[in-house]
Amino acid sequence: MCSDFRRAESGTELLARLEGRSSLKDLEPNLFADEDSPVHGDILEFHGPEGTGKTEMLYHLTARCILPKSEGGLEVEVLFIDTDYHFDMLRLVTILEHRLSQSSEEIMKYCLGRFFLVHCNSSTQLLLTLYSLEAMLCNRPSLCLLIVDSLSAFYWTDRANGGESVNSQEATLRKCSLFLKKLVSEYRLVLLAATQSLMQRASRPAEGPSPASRPPPCEGDVDYRPYLCATWQQVVKHRMFFSKVDDSKSCTQFSLVSRHLKSNSLKKQFFIIGESGVKFC
Repeated sequence: MCSDFRRAESGTELLARLEGRSSLKDLEPNLFADEDSPVHGDILEFHGPEGTGKTEMLYHLTARCILPKSEGGLEVEVLFIDTDYHFDMLRLVTILEHRLSQSSEEIMKYCLGRFFLVHCNSSTQLLLTLYSLEAMLCNRPSLCLLIVDSLSAFYWTDRANGGESVNSQEATLRKCSLFLKKLVSEYRLVLLAATQSLMQRASRPAEGPSPASRPPPCEGDVDYRPYLCATWQQVVKHRMFFSKVDDSKSCTQFSLVSRHLKSNSLKKQFFIIGESGVKFC
């Protein structure tokens, strides 16, 4: 664990510093029940089709983290790994401006000083980036949240490059998953990773029980078919399913079904997206 820092301080001092990372249990009360709030070492997956609010929710949670406590934020640092090249800094700044009681260049710099952005254009570059993070994490005990948007960005590329061997296709993502688990566990972080719906469940056969006799769909009846490597499926503690609500109203509404995999508890939320960001209904 970061030999350069070991020479500068004892292991006990390093451990005490890392244990000082702020808790994220108040990251978003509307999103997490008390018993399901993210704790150090948790890995959460935001899953859903494109255009269902996943990235906007990540902006929302990023803003919650980097805003000062006096403005309702947590005042902690965030590292955002952008693999889709969709990150919009102007959008994040707009959200911050709407949430600050008095927006100025000085306070904006103060907030953005707690935000770090990295771009990756391949799964190999993502893996190398993760390997390089330990020194930064050793040196920044206020860095509490790691975001990857998205972890599924290189799925088709890796499949093409891996040939006919599934093991080869998944090799790099498997290493990324294991190292992400190591990072969040050893450095007491919370990881939020977005994944896109690339696979759909097979439609129900035409024959079968009549609609009247079928059981009604429950909140957990989401269209989810895991396709990323088994290693990733095993390290996720909490999965959130995003979708767009079909509604004739002028304001587009989104739905989010949250499933904590340990307790198997379910929670459904609705939200809208405006100029000021996510707003829960």
